[in-house]
Amino acid sequence: MVKEVRVRFAPSPTGYLHVGGARTALFNWLFARRHGGKFILRIEDTDFARSSDVMAEGILQGLHWLGLNWDEGPYFQSRRLQHYRSFADRLLEEGRAYRCFCKLDDNADRKSEQLTKAPQDDIRHECPDFAAEDSERRAGSGEPFAIRFKVPNDKTSFKDLVFGEIEVDNKTLEDFVLIRSDGIPTYHLVVVADDMDMGITHVIRGADHISNTPKQVLLYQAAGSPLPEFAHLPLILGPDKQRLSKRHGATSVMAYAEMGYLPDAFFNFLSLLGWSPGDDRELLNRKELIELFSLKGVGKANAVFGLEKLDWFNSQYLRNASIDKLRELALKELQTAGIEVFEVESLDSRLELLRVRARKSNDFSTIFKAFFSDDFDYDPAAGEKFFEDPKLKELIPALHSLYLESEEFTLESTEKTLRRLAEQKEVKAGLLINAVRVALTGQKVAPGLFEVMLVLGRQRTIERLERLGRYLNSLPEK
Repeated sequence: MVKEVRVRFAPSPTGYLHVGGARTALFNWLFARRHGGKFILRIEDTDFARSSDVMAEGILQGLHWLGLNWDEGPYFQSRRLQHYRSFADRLLEEGRAYRCFCKLDDNADRKSEQLTKAPQDDIRHECPDFAAEDSERRAGSGEPFAIRFKVPNDKTSFKDLVFGEIEVDNKTLEDFVLIRSDGIPTYHLVVVADDMDMGITHVIRGADHISNTPKQVLLYQAAGSPLPEFAHLPLILGPDKQRLSKRHGATSVMAYAEMGYLPDAFFNFLSLLGWSPGDDRELLNRKELIELFSLKGVGKANAVFGLEKLDWFNSQYLRNASIDKLRELALKELQTAGIEVFEVESLDSRLELLRVRARKSNDFSTIFKAFFSDDFDYDPAAGEKFFEDPKLKELIPALHSLYLESEEFTLESTEKTLRRLAEQKEVKAGLLINAVRVALTGQKVAPGLFEVMLVLGRQRTIERLERLGRYLNSLPEK
């Protein structure tokens, strides 16, 4: 009988859900869904000084936004402290661990758990040589102690599904702490105890955990428990090939949500950071990703997070969205920004024009604001570049009058009218086109001018030309 696949995502609530954590959660989720298994959420909150309920809630919010629904949990380690202590006591009774009365520095113990630190060289303590009665007597007298695992003199190996066979000489491993002198269990102890209790079959996590794994393998062996399969994911780097940090842009998942990225686009983008479906396909929906996902597709090379690539993914999802979805996104964004939309009945035609240029949903309330509201400003750089020619003070009112008097207002007629005026006044049509584009949209770059006129309509086009005329007359003479 094939054993049910059980994977877990186990973030520490000392910060919000960041990109690396989200990618780890996503790969675990895809693996569980691909194999019909269970995706378990566990909150590793035993760092009481740094953990917070606010951060835990932020992690849940990020997972919800990405659509990574979990099957069990969330379990909180802070509620299982006695269980961890019992596990350590068992190892102590079996002689696989010992009380350490050496001068204790819990801060140093915590630092030794940091995931980026390499194993220490051949650190041994005199405490394991104490007779059992001496150890019990000193503990009974109230002398503070930590519980350390007794690392055997041997080698430890495990198979990694990404990086292959890994072996370390135990001489490079310290007798690591299981329970600190303040009674708080360490990461190595709690993660193994939980993974055993929860029947985790595959531990899928970042490559920065590889150096921890030999210690955890020793704990599994000491407990007489079979090892799960390990798969360590390549790290995510910024474009400068350094560890991803705030200098590369936002790293919190919800920050990207606030910036106008769509969860499906972000999901698709993240799935390809360190994994490949085996071909050149990039735009893949969730169903396709579940069907294709395999740990064999995870590479050893570090992945690079690029905002330009994320923008491309997001623009593709906006471009391919149904008009109902696009309308929903735009109206939600505009409402959040406090923008009252004019002529909602013709909204779809404006959205169809904009969808091929939109990169993020907040574009609707920023660079595209003039397509939904008359309360917009001219981009200063655009005005400085395209409003400087003094001839415009005559040309814009003239164009305003022609459109006002014209019986036709079509794609062809609006363009013909503008170009005929430019020819009559012996100026380049571009002078008028650029100025009118800013008048209608506030921006120096926008969809085709005459398409813009049509979706805004004759009345609004005329009103905005009139506004530009007043603005030009208000400028000081050069």
